[in-house]
Amino acid sequence: MRINNRLEALDENPFARLNALLGVISPAANVKPIPLSVGEPQNQPPAFLAETIAAYANTWNRYPPVQGTDEFRGAICDWLATRYHLGAARPDPVRHVLALAGTKEGLYLAVQLAVPETKAGGRPIVLLPNPYYQVYWGAAAMSGAEIVPMDAGPETGFLPDFEALPKDVLDRTAFAFLCTPSNPQGAIASKAYLARALEIARRHDFVLAVDECYSEIWDTAPPPGALEVTGGDFSNLLIFHSLSKRSSAAGLRGGFVAGDEMLISRLRTLRGYAGPQIPLPIQAAAAALWRDEAHVDANRAMYRAKIDLAEEIFGKRLGFYRPEGGFFLWLDVGDSEKACAALWREAAVRSLPGAYLAAPDAAGRNPGKPYLRLALVHDDELLAEALDRVVKVLA
Repeated sequence: MRINNRLEALDENPFARLNALLGVISPAANVKPIPLSVGEPQNQPPAFLAETIAAYANTWNRYPPVQGTDEFRGAICDWLATRYHLGAARPDPVRHVLALAGTKEGLYLAVQLAVPETKAGGRPIVLLPNPYYQVYWGAAAMSGAEIVPMDAGPETGFLPDFEALPKDVLDRTAFAFLCTPSNPQGAIASKAYLARALEIARRHDFVLAVDECYSEIWDTAPPPGALEVTGGDFSNLLIFHSLSKRSSAAGLRGGFVAGDEMLISRLRTLRGYAGPQIPLPIQAAAAALWRDEAHVDANRAMYRAKIDLAEEIFGKRLGFYRPEGGFFLWLDVGDSEKACAALWREAAVRSLPGAYLAAPDAAGRNPGKPYLRLALVHDDELLAEALDRVVKVLA
């Protein structure tokens, strides 16, 4: 049987690789295993989420609009205008916003939409930060584009350097991913950085897709958003947001994409074929979450306390630094696979090698290899025990 040979270009899922690495190792037998490998929020969402779904139970029998309800998109536009101080530059709920079942499907579909057969006389390019969220790679591979990873290490402030790319690469670029705060490094792009990235996208006519899903989990200052640098002109720009981290509602699958009117219109058409409609009770609950900040403030405070705890335990060991955003530690352990295996074998702590989140260059150098990702998602007592074990084994 013949199938799409582009599947061969998909990289192996990092968690499948992790299972293969640790599956042949017996964890330390005298302690309870603690998973720090998955960024799944353990904080509970506010009670009104379930209450709202129950209140709209009479709408489960109705087909929802693909684009999202007026209330859902109105809540999003109100939130964006307030959060990013947009004023007259606020997006229009009809022309500039589209509901998503989480952001993964939107990130994937946007690439299928935006990558043409050829660009600048050659094979189109998709740029992605390196390390990267796996859907970036999968979307680019299935579009048939050439994938160009941009290393995002300490030398570039853990953000990709668009200005370092040759003109011929930028001319062939059809789509570029940017994540801020970055996953897993926790770096925040400044307004100047975002403005420059958007200017480059417009000059070379490609789509800049800014994944802002960790925007509401920050340490000292709220991260700027890409909409802030547009002046109301959203051309060449898409931004993606989700309730998974902001509201600890990963199972709700409540997200959206906003930006370029033409791209939003075409995405709406494409989702009509390939994307799931979001049930009306879930859209109602999502709208209520976007309109409430009290639970977000409390959620952020809990993550900040976890970072405080990690700083107290690690100090300056293992290259610890406070991430500006998000809830991951990105520790410099020398060899992330060896460190991950040792932690499981000696301390029953499950972590994720940074090498599994990044692509090697032509010389075989993987920028994620020295780093280990730890997700700070558990309650403080369990987290303290896990981090103490990490220090004892690795430091």
